[in-house]
Amino acid sequence: MTKKQKKMLARILIGGALFLVVILLPLTGIAQLIAFLIPYAVVGWDVVWRAIRNISHGQVFDENFLMTIATVGAFCVGEFPEGIAVMLFYQVGEWFQNYAVGRSRQSISALMDIRPDYANVERDGKLVQVDPDEVKIGDTIIIKAGERIPLDGVILEGDSSIDTAALTGESVPRDVQPGDDVISGCINQSGVLKVQVTKVFGESTVSRILDLVENSSSKKAKAENFITKFARYYTPIVVIGAVLLAVIPPLILGGGWSEWIHRALIFLVISCPCALVISVPLSFFGGIGGASKCGILVKGSNYMETLSHTETVVFDKTGTLTKGVFNVTAIHPDDCSEGRLLELAALAESYSDHPISRSLKEAYGMDIDRSRIGDVEELSGRGVKAKVDGDEVCVGNDKLMEEIGVHWHPCHRLGTTVHVALNGRYVGHIVISDEIKPDAAKAIRELKKVGIQKTVMLTGDAKAVGEKVAQELGLDEVHAQLLPGDKVEEVEKLLSQKSAKGNLAFVGDGINDAPVLSRADIGIAMGAMGSDAAIEAADIVLMDDQPSKIADAIRISKKTRRIVHQNIVFALAVKGCILLLGAVGFANMWEAVFADVGVAVIAILNAMRALKG
Repeated sequence: MTKKQKKMLARILIGGALFLVVILLPLTGIAQLIAFLIPYAVVGWDVVWRAIRNISHGQVFDENFLMTIATVGAFCVGEFPEGIAVMLFYQVGEWFQNYAVGRSRQSISALMDIRPDYANVERDGKLVQVDPDEVKIGDTIIIKAGERIPLDGVILEGDSSIDTAALTGESVPRDVQPGDDVISGCINQSGVLKVQVTKVFGESTVSRILDLVENSSSKKAKAENFITKFARYYTPIVVIGAVLLAVIPPLILGGGWSEWIHRALIFLVISCPCALVISVPLSFFGGIGGASKCGILVKGSNYMETLSHTETVVFDKTGTLTKGVFNVTAIHPDDCSEGRLLELAALAESYSDHPISRSLKEAYGMDIDRSRIGDVEELSGRGVKAKVDGDEVCVGNDKLMEEIGVHWHPCHRLGTTVHVALNGRYVGHIVISDEIKPDAAKAIRELKKVGIQKTVMLTGDAKAVGEKVAQELGLDEVHAQLLPGDKVEEVEKLLSQKSAKGNLAFVGDGINDAPVLSRADIGIAMGAMGSDAAIEAADIVLMDDQPSKIADAIRISKKTRRIVHQNIVFALAVKGCILLLGAVGFANMWEAVFADVGVAVIAILNAMRALKG
């Protein structure tokens, strides 16, 4: 409980105690009025002050104005106890609201408590603690056991286990050694690490994630925008309605002003839109917090709402459903030795950081002399051209071979076939295989359980490879041999086929799939630890490599949407009924208090369920 919440609770308790004392005192007239004004001032001075201040700023029709008019009006017609009771219970509701919002913020703050306080920099043979903002790229920092990694970097010395739970939601630590990348926000569990910084703090993973979470509330869902517009028109209408209720019946009936003014005041108390205005954004805020606990970062309430209506999920294959860790599984030379074929492929691909290029270089296993290589040209979705020892070498898929007019032949081995041509002559191919992620099949099953009607995979691999993966995982459709531009076209076709209310989500690695991520109704980036491109391109970011988290994200979004709808229906139904009862004289001030404060508290407590994820 915060200091402000404690002060507010103390005021409520003191005001309530004074209220009970005054009720028991045998006072009348001016003395009674003054006595009741004391607990009223203790409990409600801030509400009255905010109402006056907001009116001076042109903000007339808010809940402070409604509560002030209702309670002051109660005093004017001699209903002193009811005036204080309304203010007292209103403040109780406000306290519950502040407590609930505080709990939500604390949950996200605790989850995202990954901002480092300092970085250890070695200077003059001593470790000095400096602000992470002061550390530059290339500087060396020391991270002791138990300390939080302050900046992204690469390990120079030391072995350790890294706790990534704050980013991924996973409790299993990751072992690291020299040469491995580490990202800010994780905790070094065991050994001392010497790390060379690769990003300044402002561009580090922890900084980007914190910015993402802090800005998520600015992107409102349709339900939130509806409530904002609703309150803007609703409040003036009910105030005008209360005035008409207080004036027109007495004029028509020729008296009874006190009774109808009292009904109008009850009408005002009932009409406060607190439950809607607070509980709906709080529900989305709680849903974002619940998702964050699972390592799922949602960039805004609008994306949470869009995800809840998803019917089609489209996957990129490499790095999403498969590990993206390629290994050379076969070398089939046509007109040279195996060693020569692998050497040509590795040298031509030496400048590329594509997973296939890395696997070729690893299989080659020798230092690459860059002086032997020149005129490198990467061809998107096809391969690479380069000069190796003055000879023209083309390494890529069958589309590249056809483009350069080289006759090639398919391979009987299943996997990604990399063809190699030397000076326009086909010299063989290399087979590279990828491995399906352990929980990929589970992810597809779970998606079906949460109501996804169609699952599709897009891949640049050969048709046989794509179909085999799709069959193993139980996917509904697969489209293979696609260039990056072809993937956008396929998504366009799928978008035209979906139902009017259903949305399409695309899941990719966020690095090579930015055009498709942005074209889909909702873009989800997989395995985004340390990936700036993933955080920038996607609407939702999964911080680890588990595709099953996609079903969790959809489940949380659907739960959040249900809670929002429950709160809207409940609040409007109760208020509507009691507004009618109040207008015809069947609801007293206590029932009015329940319609306002009680409904708000119940809706807020319901909204907090979204925090559980």
